Amino acid sequence: MHEYVLAYTFAIFALTTLFIMWRPRGINEAIPAIIGAMLLFVAGVVPFSDILEIFKLVSGPSITIISTIVMCIVLESIGVFRWAAVNLVNKAKGSGLKLFLYIMVLCFLMTIFFNNDGSILITTPIILHIVNMLQLKPHQKYPYLFAGVFIATSASLPIGVSNIANLIGLKMVGLDLISYTHFAFVPSMVGIFTLSLLLYLLFKKDIPKNISTLNNTSIERFISNSHHAHPLSGIPQPLEAINWPLFRVCISMVVIIRGSYFILPTYGVSIEAIAIVGAVLLIIIRWVSMRMGIMDVIKKAPWHILVFAFGMYVTVYALNNTGITTFFNELFEGLMKQNFVFASFITGLLVSILSNLMNNLPSVMLGTLMITDMGLDLQTLQVSYIAIIIGSDIGALLSPLGTLATLLWMFVLRKNGVHITWSKYFKVALLVIPLTLFVTLIAFNLWLLFIL
Repeated sequence: MHEYVLAYTFAIFALTTLFIMWRPRGINEAIPAIIGAMLLFVAGVVPFSDILEIFKLVSGPSITIISTIVMCIVLESIGVFRWAAVNLVNKAKGSGLKLFLYIMVLCFLMTIFFNNDGSILITTPIILHIVNMLQLKPHQKYPYLFAGVFIATSASLPIGVSNIANLIGLKMVGLDLISYTHFAFVPSMVGIFTLSLLLYLLFKKDIPKNISTLNNTSIERFISNSHHAHPLSGIPQPLEAINWPLFRVCISMVVIIRGSYFILPTYGVSIEAIAIVGAVLLIIIRWVSMRMGIMDVIKKAPWHILVFAFGMYVTVYALNNTGITTFFNELFEGLMKQNFVFASFITGLLVSILSNLMNNLPSVMLGTLMITDMGLDLQTLQVSYIAIIIGSDIGALLSPLGTLATLLWMFVLRKNGVHITWSKYFKVALLVIPLTLFVTLIAFNLWLLFIL
């Protein structure tokens, strides 16, 4: 490839990444992604055959994530998340430590049942409502806010369906969701427990021993009067207005749909089809019970995700076509073919570094393209892929640039008048993320000794 084509490709990639992170005047991240993709396609760096392949690759996972966030919008509209905010405070019974633990559990479950980006959009405003209701000092808010973003993002690791980055590469390495979970669940839980413990040790002096106990009326009054509205919410309603039979039906439906991701694909049903059916059923159930239409879903659903994912992967394919994956192959192939330990640590650390420099979405794709071109045996290929996901879901948390979820978190905080500087973020992340990453990779290798 001519040197000017190489320079052009890297320049487009760098500018695309810069504008996605910078987002001048609040432009949607899909705009620079698709403009960069178009410039690379017009220049002939990415041929039309690659464009078709990329669309097939990203459409299913993107539809799955969009459908999941549609479910979030429906659940929010019937009061599920207002109920969660109230009960977190009530169940803490005046203990700041219990509230800290409950918030981590909430963020973990929201990601497990939905996805990491949706979890951030839902739980961050809930946490903000809580810390503001309790009138905590700024340094007392940090434990809850950082626990929220770190746990919500790392919780996308145990099951493959909680993150678009996890989903896209599964077929490329011959993994289904059951096999993925078999490999990843236990070591990821070790990692999440480690992260939770480190966050507690770091913030234990800032976690208030005692917090106020608030009744439902005062909580709802605070939410109704707050200028910091939930990104997915409409007009708040009193807790008493929650339709509890509908609440239970919708929660049960979410659990059934989530379980179906692991069962129905063995019968040839695609994950995206299950997700679409789940979203449609929730919309229909809500309409039958509350006569609410779909306009809120149409307005609030992140339809740009498909455009964003498509644009980013065109850019990654362009980098691949310049030979960057060949360079990594020549550098690491010999070591990775020796054993699982080398394979997992090389790919996990490499993708962690790349993610913090240019976001985990393109980094996962680059890593996946790299390992699929190495001629690895199937087990080493799959082990390397799980390590890539460990790097992208945990290692990427070292920098706010690392994941779309952390960028969304900082955006929501700014929108709500909470300014956490990058230096503050780095000070916290440096003390908890590297150790969590190493513990998770070690746990992964020990788990491999047990299951293989």
